[in-house]
Amino acid sequence: MTIVLGLLLGVGLLAAVSPLMWPNRETQSRSGTTLIDRANERLAQAGLSRVGVPVVVVVSLILAAASAALTFAFVTVLAVAGAVAGVALALPWSVILWRARAQRRATRVVWPDVVDHLVSAVRSGLALPDSVMTLAHSGPVATRGAFRDFERDYRMTGSFADSLNRLKDRLVDPVADRIIETLRMSREVGGNELTTVLRNLAAYLRQDAAIRSEVEARQSWVVNAARLGVAAPWIVLLLLSTRPEAAYAYNTPAGGAVIVVGLVMSVVAYRIMMSIGRLPEEKRWFG
Repeated sequence: MTIVLGLLLGVGLLAAVSPLMWPNRETQSRSGTTLIDRANERLAQAGLSRVGVPVVVVVSLILAAASAALTFAFVTVLAVAGAVAGVALALPWSVILWRARAQRRATRVVWPDVVDHLVSAVRSGLALPDSVMTLAHSGPVATRGAFRDFERDYRMTGSFADSLNRLKDRLVDPVADRIIETLRMSREVGGNELTTVLRNLAAYLRQDAAIRSEVEARQSWVVNAARLGVAAPWIVLLLLSTRPEAAYAYNTPAGGAVIVVGLVMSVVAYRIMMSIGRLPEEKRWFG
């Protein structure tokens, strides 16, 4: 009976890990494409759409190697140099994520003005494509570049739907997706309630931006505490590693294990604190 239970347990574990050990080629290809698409989306949100993912990878590797060599030159502890290399490896992507979030916070307050300009253009009797093109000249400065590209695309192709799709790819924002899909539905289905829907959307966006700003201001202490709590022990470790006896202790297998475990715990604690202190991001509409 024990042998049978052991065999059943082994078969169950093998079935559980089989998707990871022998993934389907189609699923593996789709997941890889999704990761690349997400990376390109983050780059576009950060205003770095012309920078490719391979460039970021190369810069990360060069920065990690240089940081490890410089750290090991001053602190002769291999584990500390490896930890610094790991942090430097993730630094470019962290900066990109930070810049993307900052860009979204900066543009969050201008979307109600964009909707107001659309309402004014529609009420003046302009067609939907012409109403959208007016944003290239009279809309908020932060979004004029994307709408100028839309104006150029529409004049070249004459396809409103395709131009809207390319506009979504340039703006890369959930609020922009909501506005664009509303315009697309009005164009395809018709109706006389577009201005009412846009007014209600503008009121909701203003209320949402105000609430988010207030909550983010109140939770900023959580984010600052997480950064300080992660940085402080490593600063102390770097100072201690400059002493020869401490460097000798940390170069032993036990000392290296302490540094590796501390690095893993720091990363996990930092991610938990950041997830607590940051509001969930809105998902894109058909992005």
